[in-house]
Amino acid sequence: MTLLKLKQPSLWRLWGILLFLVSACAPATPAASPTPSMEPTARQTETPASSATPAETSTSTPLPGPSFTNPVYPDDFPDPYILVTEDAYYGYATTNGSTTNIRVIRSEDLVNWEYLGDALPALPEWSMLQSGFTWAPGVVEIEDQFLMYYVARDEDFDRQCIGLAVSDNPAGPFRDPNDEAFICQNQMGGSIDAHPFKDDDGKLYLLWKNDGNCCAMEVALWIQELSADGMSLIGEPVKLIRMDQPWERPLIENPAMVKHNDKYYLFYSANWWESHQYAIGYAVCETVTGPCEKPLEGPWFDYEAPVMGPGGQTFFTDTEGNLWMAYHAWTGAEVGYSSGGERSLHIDLVTFNGDQPVTDGPTYTPQLLP
Repeated sequence: MTLLKLKQPSLWRLWGILLFLVSACAPATPAASPTPSMEPTARQTETPASSATPAETSTSTPLPGPSFTNPVYPDDFPDPYILVTEDAYYGYATTNGSTTNIRVIRSEDLVNWEYLGDALPALPEWSMLQSGFTWAPGVVEIEDQFLMYYVARDEDFDRQCIGLAVSDNPAGPFRDPNDEAFICQNQMGGSIDAHPFKDDDGKLYLLWKNDGNCCAMEVALWIQELSADGMSLIGEPVKLIRMDQPWERPLIENPAMVKHNDKYYLFYSANWWESHQYAIGYAVCETVTGPCEKPLEGPWFDYEAPVMGPGGQTFFTDTEGNLWMAYHAWTGAEVGYSSGGERSLHIDLVTFNGDQPVTDGPTYTPQLLP
């Protein structure tokens, strides 16, 4: 065989090799690493304030005034509803599936939220009395009492249906004394996602969804007038919109209504709730009961990493007259409960450019409070 002939190394090359060997044997200097935070994580505390998001760093330029960073409540808080009272904001959310039926939190500034516990500690007799079925509450204040429209599992029909509970305190406890559900379209799969709306003339309405996706039925959003005390229904329910766009499949849900310039904006969530593609669309209605038309071929409010699958929206006006949208979203790659994700509470300002609703969200960096 052929042998390679090695060249004789020079004195300088030997010296270089010796220096390399010495440096290789020296102990390496460790690279700088971040100091682990000793603060509790979102899953370790029941009363978190606004916390930093993955996009926020220590080099961020301070904002010239009070600010907030989404999520404003980083614990699991899906399908939020925000009630504005004289002295505070109250947030209500879907069950945590085990120990709490309707979660309630309180804030005086929309930034720091205090967990108050279960707003609906006891389920009504018409329900199956099982945890995990109380969803998407909506609360309205009428005179000296608070009415909660919520979802529980109807024992007779084995469907999700809307109940009505009452309390003299926005934090609860709410109690549903009725023998049957308030609304239950059992022949359409049931009824969920109740959302109260008060028009400029003082009339009350309730929006909701028939839960047809449970049983391969048509899915639509409905509205019906309420009595002045909110305790009974007037007239017949009216279908506003149905699922009819590709991006919405397999469902639409969570109706919420806003009035602007004598037009009614019906916002809704669509796509699969446990997906990053879950998003928010809207339709414009000529009157509070329609007809309604969707101006867009796709979602109005979509995901932007790390804010994934935004939806379950509700709208409220703060004490300064600013319009906000509260919604839930997954954070980062943890989409879905099986992946360890949580649907935390986010808020973003909403304005109108002519007749078009506008928002800069979903935001995940520090934002100025108006």
